[in-house]
Amino acid sequence: MTFLILLVAILVLIGLISWAKVHAFLAFLLVTIGVGLAFGLAPGPLMAAIYQGLGDTLGSVLLVIVLGAMLGKLVAESGAAQQIAAVLISAFGTRHIQWTMMVAGFIIGIPLFYNVGFVLMIPLIFSVVYKYQLPAVYVGLPMLASLSVMHGFLPPHPSPTALVAQFHANLGLTFLYGLLIAIPAIILAGPVYGRTLRGIVSVPLASFQVESLPESALPGKLNSFLSSLLPVLLLVGVLGLKAVLPPNNALTPALAFLAEPAVAMLVSVGVATFSLGTALGKPLPAVMEAYSASIKDVALILLIIAGAGALKQVLVASGVSADLAAGLQGTGLPPLLLGWLIAAVIRVCLGSATIAGLTAAGVMLPTVAQAHVNPNLMVLSIGAGSLVLSHVNDAGFWLFKEYFNLSARDTFRSWTMMETIVSVVGLAGVLLLDWILAA
Repeated sequence: MTFLILLVAILVLIGLISWAKVHAFLAFLLVTIGVGLAFGLAPGPLMAAIYQGLGDTLGSVLLVIVLGAMLGKLVAESGAAQQIAAVLISAFGTRHIQWTMMVAGFIIGIPLFYNVGFVLMIPLIFSVVYKYQLPAVYVGLPMLASLSVMHGFLPPHPSPTALVAQFHANLGLTFLYGLLIAIPAIILAGPVYGRTLRGIVSVPLASFQVESLPESALPGKLNSFLSSLLPVLLLVGVLGLKAVLPPNNALTPALAFLAEPAVAMLVSVGVATFSLGTALGKPLPAVMEAYSASIKDVALILLIIAGAGALKQVLVASGVSADLAAGLQGTGLPPLLLGWLIAAVIRVCLGSATIAGLTAAGVMLPTVAQAHVNPNLMVLSIGAGSLVLSHVNDAGFWLFKEYFNLSARDTFRSWTMMETIVSVVGLAGVLLLDWILAA
């Protein structure tokens, strides 16, 4: 009955958004209330779960998305993105732009949380798209495949890091195995699959569609790269210092503060306000006006993400995720495959990769101990399962759809399929590594 209710809820949500053209935020609220009542939540706890889901989800992404949109707007309007695109294209050529974007996403995705990397790299993607008249999905998907794989597979991202701790895995080995699996997954889901998507028509958000500036009016190359990538540089620098300095040294509190993505983004926006704004002759009120415009561009995206968070929290509060996991545990499947499957089912139902990973870990802990499974591979198996079949209850789905201004059908064909390829290739890589290590 639980599976049936969830299936009906997901189909109703898809129908409201895709066919009835109901605004996604309203569709989420309607389906969330219906699901909560169907699973026996009283009106009081139901609304409390909705409020918690809205608040928790926005609390975790609001600052990063808004500050990232501000930085992205300034990077686009100042010509910094145009300058970066020109440098990359001159170095690698348009023929290899997919591979260029994939490598950039891979490097950025190691230290950077997915939402930060997404909003940071969007101006760069769109600058290449507009300047060289290339298909947006074809250019952007390889980079976003890299970011997604890093988010699901590798520490220091939230879910893999928590899984390493829960399974008492080795952080270094998990990272090494994750890299071995991530590379083929990104290549197949990014440049290889992306070649089949050249025909998708995408008109990205107008806020990033800025007129090309003459070369003389562009900020310098070093300024463009440093200002645009400052969040990455900050986080890499902080992580590097934390790795070489002794624990609990005098700088630990300051480094922990700077390691927060929202703080890194705030510092970056402050620096860019000068380096790409006032230092180039742009009045401060004009910079603030650009920031105001950027907030309007992401307001609807934030509402949709909040709606997905409300649905996720209602399903968690009703105990559905635990019921699903318990029902799958008695299947007799190999532990690595079972871990992937439990994470995949919860991911499809709840939308959140992090919740799917952590829930599956709680179910698989006794099995890993009893069956003597390699804990590093279990982390990666669950991480791969937590990425599968991203759809309308996943915030990442809506970030991609709204920023690239795609139809739901084309988002399923591009984003959802890319995530599924990453997940399946990840599982195959885990099983292959397990076979090699056991030989």
